[in-house]
Amino acid sequence: MRLQKSWIIATKDFNIFMKKKRILYTLIILPLLLSIGLPMAITGTTKTEEITVLLNAFSYFYIILAYILPNTLAAYSILGEKIEQSLEPLLATPTTDSELLFGKTITSFVPCVGIIYAGSIIFMVLSDLISYNTLGYLFFPNWSMAFILLIAVPLSSILSIQLNVIISSRVNDVRTANQLGMILFIPFIALYILLETNAVSLNVINLLAISLILVAADAVLFYINKATFNRDAILTKWK
Repeated sequence: MRLQKSWIIATKDFNIFMKKKRILYTLIILPLLLSIGLPMAITGTTKTEEITVLLNAFSYFYIILAYILPNTLAAYSILGEKIEQSLEPLLATPTTDSELLFGKTITSFVPCVGIIYAGSIIFMVLSDLISYNTLGYLFFPNWSMAFILLIAVPLSSILSIQLNVIISSRVNDVRTANQLGMILFIPFIALYILLETNAVSLNVINLLAISLILVAADAVLFYINKATFNRDAILTKWK
């Protein structure tokens, strides 16, 4: 696989996304609001245990965000080619199926994860300003947040992207693809509720278990994608 070919495809999509204000607003506004709003939610809270539980739950929210953000990008990256009738010319280029799929993956993965990392810095700085005054120490950075950002966030993003590629091969409307892409959103939120109610603790062991589940799901979707993202099938069925 030639990475240069994949990067050319990704660059083309980056240029298209920069002209789509709705997509840009989705990418920037939601992470920004959460990164500022979540720390503000603990303002006035004085109980040490409650602050710790909330900050851990809020940290997990970045795994959820990593699943949400690529939803629009990944769906539009594929469906946009259908809608604008540029799919067949794209497939006529001297690229392999793997290069094309990897290029589409880069298109969604890089900006989403980059924005999440930027938002997490804002979140940690604001949270530390509050935790230092209430707990007497800086809550971040910690091992749990490092695990979330370096392992769980990329895995969650890849899960979302791969699911949306599969969905995009079956539908012809971006909104429908976005709605179907949120299928796995429910278990993410269910776990968040357990964390916020302190029914489950956010520690490295539990994060490892979450990451292993994400790895397994990514592996299953990868093999489905290999079967779905086929040049001949795309030309005959992706209409």
